[in-house]
Amino acid sequence: MAIVKTSSKAAAVNPLKMSQPLGASYAFLGMNHCMPVMHGSQGCTSFGLVLLVRHFREAIPLQTTAMNETTTILGGYENLEKAILNIRERAKPDLIAICSTGLTETKGDDVKGHLELIRQKHPEVRDTALVCVSTPDFVGAFQDGWAKAVTAFVDALIETPPGHDRIQTQINVLPGCHLTPGDLEELREIIMAFGLTPIILPDVSGSLDGHMSDAFSPTTLGGTTLAQAHAMSASAHTLAIGEQMRPCAEALEKKSSVPFTVLPRLTGLAPNDALMTELMRISGVTVPEKYRRQRSQLLDAMLDAHFFIGGKRIVIGAEPDLLFSLAMTMTELGAKITGAVTTTQSPLLASVPAEEVLIGDLEDLEKLAEGCDLIMTHSHGRPASERLGVPLHRVGMPLFDRLGAGNRVTIGYRGTRDFLFEVGNLFLAHPHENTPQTWALPASTLTALATAATAAIHAGNGHD
Repeated sequence: MAIVKTSSKAAAVNPLKMSQPLGASYAFLGMNHCMPVMHGSQGCTSFGLVLLVRHFREAIPLQTTAMNETTTILGGYENLEKAILNIRERAKPDLIAICSTGLTETKGDDVKGHLELIRQKHPEVRDTALVCVSTPDFVGAFQDGWAKAVTAFVDALIETPPGHDRIQTQINVLPGCHLTPGDLEELREIIMAFGLTPIILPDVSGSLDGHMSDAFSPTTLGGTTLAQAHAMSASAHTLAIGEQMRPCAEALEKKSSVPFTVLPRLTGLAPNDALMTELMRISGVTVPEKYRRQRSQLLDAMLDAHFFIGGKRIVIGAEPDLLFSLAMTMTELGAKITGAVTTTQSPLLASVPAEEVLIGDLEDLEKLAEGCDLIMTHSHGRPASERLGVPLHRVGMPLFDRLGAGNRVTIGYRGTRDFLFEVGNLFLAHPHENTPQTWALPASTLTALATAATAAIHAGNGHD
């Protein structure tokens, strides 16, 4: 078990983490015809907007209540009221989602109370759903803001249990913020292959997948609809992807009695075996031949990649759920995690396969990266990579110096295979690191490979 420590520095140097309001705003973008609003100053919203635009290279709808010195002292009710009325009149969204910032949280604005007053004073807004979430940016991180926003959706949008029988072929999916739009598309395809209909909340694959639309929309275009959110109480089961989504799944179960399963990660052999097993249990359908084939391809990729990944010293800086997923996958290929830096507390951190996990910044990561073979973090880790002469594998958000960040796939058998090839190719691209070495795979991985090979031979498919 890893020892979890918090940096004692007085200030962050080259911050690794992003704020709760930004995480909540990202979750809002996964709702169809939604207008996300940051209740704070224009600067807070502009900073988040620039980061999202650079990462996705798309137009991002994000509004602000434009608080200033005077309105901060007197209270933000009037600014919030004007923002909601203007947005409703001009953009006509189905949903206006509001997250607080450090400014309004420090002032102590009662946003929920303000929204009740606005509903009473302006009956015309009753046709627009209003959701708010408390996300002070002086505590927590991106992952926390995302989880709080999803929980707020559950509390505000999902109806109580229906009076009729549940839809046995419908399941809910609560994805963590570490899953890209491409990941969600892959996950939806896997679930549908079992004859199930998934409702993903929120679904950024519908709004941030980089598609071209025939019509302009001032709000989000694509994502989870309000009708889909309302229907989640009739689902047979809920899959929560990432430990960050456990509170959301618990809130959903409490409100609608839908049972849930938490899958900590979907990158790697064993996690995807667990996903397939769970989908078989829910649907009663055996694993399609397509995924049996992809599993055999992943096994072969693991054998190929471990010669280049095994024994390598890797440092990772990422949000907790992403950190856990990457670290576990790399150690299963024989790598050693010599440094792990994250942004916020999580029950998963103690299970990270490293001696220590530090809640810190990219300066801490750079110190840990001296003498290592690979750095894994987002694009802000590039200067450290260049200074140390250590290759950088970009993960998480933001990725502003590479195209297609939102379409990357690292989950499922196919996504894991491609991820291992990307990492292996990084080592091959550096001549002083590309000499194949013989390293022993972990016992659990060797057992899985041996079992799969035996099963293939018995089935007459030894060529796989």
